[in-house]
Amino acid sequence: MDKRKFLRTATAVTTGAAITGAPAIVRAQQTTKWRAQSMWSAAELTYKCFEDLCTRINKATNGRLEIQPFAAGAVTGAFESLDAVSAGVLQAHSSWPGYWTGKDAGLAVISDFVFGYQHPWQAEAWYYQKGGLAMLREAYAKYNVYPVGVSWWGVESIVAKKPIRNMADFKGVKLRSPQGMTAEILTKLGASIVVLPGGEVFSALDKGVVDAADWATISMNQRMGFHDVARFPANIQHSMPVQEFTVNLAAWRALPDDVKAIVSSCVREWTWDQVQRVAVDDVRVLTDLKSKGVTRISWDDAEMRKIRDLAHKTWEDWSKKSPLAKQAYDSQLAWLKELGLIA
Repeated sequence: MDKRKFLRTATAVTTGAAITGAPAIVRAQQTTKWRAQSMWSAAELTYKCFEDLCTRINKATNGRLEIQPFAAGAVTGAFESLDAVSAGVLQAHSSWPGYWTGKDAGLAVISDFVFGYQHPWQAEAWYYQKGGLAMLREAYAKYNVYPVGVSWWGVESIVAKKPIRNMADFKGVKLRSPQGMTAEILTKLGASIVVLPGGEVFSALDKGVVDAADWATISMNQRMGFHDVARFPANIQHSMPVQEFTVNLAAWRALPDDVKAIVSSCVREWTWDQVQRVAVDDVRVLTDLKSKGVTRISWDDAEMRKIRDLAHKTWEDWSKKSPLAKQAYDSQLAWLKELGLIA
């Protein structure tokens, strides 16, 4: 009898404890919902990579963080997404820090050290091992946002209607380029810079408004149809912009620590998932272009060193524009010297 009484009492206590603890368990498993906008159109492979990142986070957190992805412009303008994340209109975005150079010139220096790096791993090492990500986080803190991590889409390719085999070949070329360090360096080489939105580049090339264009990697340029009218893509390792995954600071702080850790891990996986997928697509396009008689121009190391030396003066000029610019310049210059890319 005593044994049966003990078992009944223990069962009641256990059941009561389970019921009492149930609300806490339910609370712990509640879903947090975010909205996040990409800098890319839905047609781009990079947008698919962004969608996959959001799906990966949802699965890895067992549904505790659900991120709804949006293509560029779906919620806010591509150049307003940082402000939207800051205000909580979006909880996250993936974009290029150079878009916000008007807020701090140093964001141009930190987001694309033009003519500096040869491969994404070199830039990634600077961000994750040499303090670059910490600099970006400090710079962004004043906007109420937190960069979780960064990625790249690879080394961009200049499309041209005539071969550009060396620095001298830029002289007299009408070239579509964004404003900033790249434009300043190419202007010093004698190029005439034309600033156009991406949607107008094909028509400008086709009609002769420009002779060449700086847009994205060779596979992205192919999707835009550029190689149909500009049959001499040039691989000169001029531009390798960083892409951030940044979240609203209050939304980030509200996440449980284990969810933060999962998001950080997923973003780090996205870093190389995107780089590799774009690189594989670039190889596919290169093979296709060869069969169509399109000639890819690659510069040798000696010519790259010459243009890197020229770029050095522009880096130095930009380093004087803000404390962040100086900090990012000094740190990246030291890293390039360690890599042996500059003297």
